[in-house]
Amino acid sequence: QVQFVESGGGLVQPGGSLRLSCAASRSIFRLYAMGWYRQAPGKQRELVAAITTGTGTNYADSVKGRFIISRDNAKNTVYLQMNSLKPEDTAVYYCNRRDPPRWAWGQGTQVTVSS
Repeated sequence: QVQFVESGGGLVQPGGSLRLSCAASRSIFRLYAMGWYRQAPGKQRELVAAITTGTGTNYADSVKGRFIISRDNAKNTVYLQMNSLKPEDTAVYYCNRRDPPRWAWGQGTQVTVSS
């Protein structure tokens, strides 16, 4: 089992940027493709960005061209650079394995995009 601690969220104006971090508790995380997920109020959790054990990435259409996922295996950390933020990006953001079975979810980090 791996535990995650997400951080970096906050309140930002439309068009702004944030960088989220996800620290994993065990280095075994480097053996797995990872993803950033988000859950808006009243909606299901969705995968917005994923990265392979190397550098391969893919993105949901809603964030393509605006978000960048990366990982630093030496630091057991996955990042999400979010640019050109929109109000519809408002959600709690989580990280976890891209593929099931997933580990326990962390507490997430709240991102609010509002003027």
